[in-house]
Amino acid sequence: MYFDSVQAALSMDGHGGFVWSAYGICLLVLMLILLAPRRRQQKFLRQLAGEQKRRQRGPTVLKEGN
Repeated sequence: MYFDSVQAALSMDGHGGFVWSAYGICLLVLMLILLAPRRRQQKFLRQLAGEQKRRQRGPTVLKEGN
């Protein structure tokens, strides 16, 4: 193993904060990239279901207000 201990691997001679934060940011971005299409699909399906419900109810008559 390259590092003598877990502490040495985490600190990386003083650069560990930058390295591990870069890994964390990359992981976060990848998760967002993977989850965004699923959220858009769910939103689209909800909108489609609402539109189908409105069409099944039939046309509505709008009442004129004051």
